Amino acid sequence: MTVVSQFILVLNALFFLFYGFQSLNSQMMIEEFKRFGLTDNKRKLTGFLQISGSVGLLTGLYFPYIGLFAAAGFTLMMLVAFMVRIKIKDSFVQSLPSLFFMLVNAWVMISFYDILR
Repeated sequence: MTVVSQFILVLNALFFLFYGFQSLNSQMMIEEFKRFGLTDNKRKLTGFLQISGSVGLLTGLYFPYIGLFAAAGFTLMMLVAFMVRIKIKDSFVQSLPSLFFMLVNAWVMISFYDILR
């Protein structure tokens, strides 16, 4: 994995770590999940998965299979997030971060796959 790929992976993991803690603790995120039509349990599960996935991405630097699965999970999570944004009729600009992070995680997933080939 290139230095650039590693840098993007670490930034991505830090973003999801931060967002995971926000999902668990932030009143703003509690309100956002309500706006998304998602339950409190789904908000907590999302936060837990984001924190776990962040650890998985960083662990992937040493154990690429774990990183591959973490990146695949984030790719799927961001696809679902994008679909939720479309369903609730958010604008494209509001939906763009989920699409962006879906693509970033797909790229990280492919990078891990290339290591394992």
